[in-house]
Amino acid sequence: MNAAPRTLVVRLDSAGDVLLAGPAVRAVAAGSSTTAMLCGPAGAPAARLLPGVDEVLVHEAPWVGLDPPPVSPDACRELIGAVAARRFDRALILVSYHQSPLPAALLLRLAGVPWIGADSEDYPGALLDLRHRRAPGRHEAEAALDLARAAGFVPPPGDDGALRVLPPPDTGALTGPGPYVVLHPGAAVPARAWSPDRARRAAEALHRAGHRVVVTGGPGEREGTAEVAGRHALDLGGATTGLAELAGVLAGAGAVVTGNTGPAHLAAAVGTPVACLFAPVVPAERWRPYGVPHVLLGDQEAPCADSRARVCPVPGHPCLDGVPDNEVLDAVATLLRGARADHRPPSAAPAPRATVTAPGPPPPTGGPGPGAGARPGTGRSPTVRTAPADRRPPTTRRP
Repeated sequence: MNAAPRTLVVRLDSAGDVLLAGPAVRAVAAGSSTTAMLCGPAGAPAARLLPGVDEVLVHEAPWVGLDPPPVSPDACRELIGAVAARRFDRALILVSYHQSPLPAALLLRLAGVPWIGADSEDYPGALLDLRHRRAPGRHEAEAALDLARAAGFVPPPGDDGALRVLPPPDTGALTGPGPYVVLHPGAAVPARAWSPDRARRAAEALHRAGHRVVVTGGPGEREGTAEVAGRHALDLGGATTGLAELAGVLAGAGAVVTGNTGPAHLAAAVGTPVACLFAPVVPAERWRPYGVPHVLLGDQEAPCADSRARVCPVPGHPCLDGVPDNEVLDAVATLLRGARADHRPPSAAPAPRATVTAPGPPPPTGGPGPGAGARPGTGRSPTVRTAPADRRPPTTRRP
């Protein structure tokens, strides 16, 4: 029998993108002796939370992100050396529907990776061994798992294909006792979030409706979360020390109100229902919360639809700021009723539940495949870093 391969999974985007790769990563881990992930700095913390990941490599790619670094030959050589040293047998490059995997494939080829698969609309020449075509309109989580299946990796027995992270810590000391609803007002892309004033009014409305509201945000969002929380909510902006602790806060919530941003996918990964303020700048069918009960809020036919705009091009941001309080309250009430029907304890973090409003796990597609230094003058951290994932649960191995 052939030994199970050493496999590298590449996802160079944000934390939310990496979380959506989770089902595909578990399938790869079930058929690999070692599974590593290559991520950007924004996605690496999420990769360290994914079951099945043994090691995380970090590279800030110049073709990805909102503020990409300049192309650096030294950084490219460093990445090539780090990948070559690990002698991977196979690599899967995960990209969004509008991205190309070919820059990453070229670097992996130079690192000596003998077999590479990816979704690619562009002609790959000798860069890909598996040029997979994603099905039209596929959710990002499903598209990634489709690619894994086409490469010969199947989910382990009992895996439902939902998002999942390692068990988060208990965050009761942060949130305090009693049920609560999380409002996460921020997003890396302003077009995908409420304006601060609209989020503040939503926090007030939730409070008046009898909900205990917890406002979350990163260290750079403290001023905004304080404004949103006001006197009506608990402000945890910058209080969570990392993504795992934020996962704990989200896991304890009855529901999460947030935009199309990483915490929406993190909430889904810990099984918490999501009221998602979804600006139609990207298609909801590809990016909506996956595998949990959720309600989409926002005008999906707005003029900005499918524009991929980062800043709302319509004065007043009507697709999201125009969502009335009663729709927000109705969405939260609906999700909480569903949670009570499931008898979910407020502090539990079970495997994500099935939902009639979210896409289900994909059917099998395709056939089997084949048997850190800083850049000068930038002040940035090393472009390639590694971190062991020593909490990996047991997985089923293929021979």
